[in-house]
Amino acid sequence: MSKKDYYSLLNVPRSATPEEIKKAYRKLAMQYHPDKNPNDKKAEEKFKEFSEAYEVLSDTKKREMYDQFGHAGAQGGFGGAGAGPFGGGQHQDNFQDMFSDVFSEIFGARGANPGGPFGGARRRQSKGADLRYTLTVSFEEAALGTEKVISFVRQRNGKDETARLSVNIPAGVKEDQRLKLSGEGDGPLASPGPNGDLYVIVKVQDHALFKRQDNDITMDLPVSYTDAILGTSVEAPTITGKAVIKIPPGTHTGQTFRLKGKGFAKVGGFGSGDMLIRLVVDTPEKISGRQKELLEELSRAGEDTPLVRTYKEKVAAIMRNKK
Repeated sequence: MSKKDYYSLLNVPRSATPEEIKKAYRKLAMQYHPDKNPNDKKAEEKFKEFSEAYEVLSDTKKREMYDQFGHAGAQGGFGGAGAGPFGGGQHQDNFQDMFSDVFSEIFGARGANPGGPFGGARRRQSKGADLRYTLTVSFEEAALGTEKVISFVRQRNGKDETARLSVNIPAGVKEDQRLKLSGEGDGPLASPGPNGDLYVIVKVQDHALFKRQDNDITMDLPVSYTDAILGTSVEAPTITGKAVIKIPPGTHTGQTFRLKGKGFAKVGGFGSGDMLIRLVVDTPEKISGRQKELLEELSRAGEDTPLVRTYKEKVAAIMRNKK
């Protein structure tokens, strides 16, 4: 008798994502597992069919072979090794390893009935599935800490429910840091047991001016060339307000001013990083006629600047050595 199409068995389209395939299998496995249908041969056969379909479709290489060559390709008929999905020996061990993730969510990694398709006799308390939630916070919220209320769907008592939770975002949290909320995941599906956990993955928005470097905050501060020559005071923003930066006369591009303790808090430690403000001298592309006259007068009256003078001395030394 010809086998049924794996996609049809799981009731998913051929374009289904791995998550959609896993969700479909999970629902069917829970319904037809032999532990829930003792002495029901039909349920056991269906469970075998669903498990076989999931084993192939959840494996990228096997799925590609199945899509191209059908059941023969998935079971090694076109260069694969070993028997089909329920063959013996090492293959069956690999098969059980592949499904440990799914069964731990559905049955808490417990074994099936002694006469079931996996032959296990151990039983463990079932635990609900862990869940993930991606939460985006602003740059300032990551630096200072905040509290966010999130809404998400989870399963409790075999039904979907919408949960609302308050999540404490610690000061200094980093991009992709995971925050664990114990017991806030799915409830157990097959037997009494603990709930799964919820992992909140933090994403931090880019800032218009600031960048993060470890626990320090960096920022470029542009000033006009006249202010850099004469010196001035400039207000600069920080994550907690603003600070006044005193720029001494003759300041050049790249000079950095450090504001102690104005960076990110050190998670799990003490203190905070600093804020590093890098000066950028902004030279205009166009100037007025009067500005040009003044600059030409300044050029005639003035001496070379330190870097220019040093450069000219080095060039002169090189040229002397070439004579």
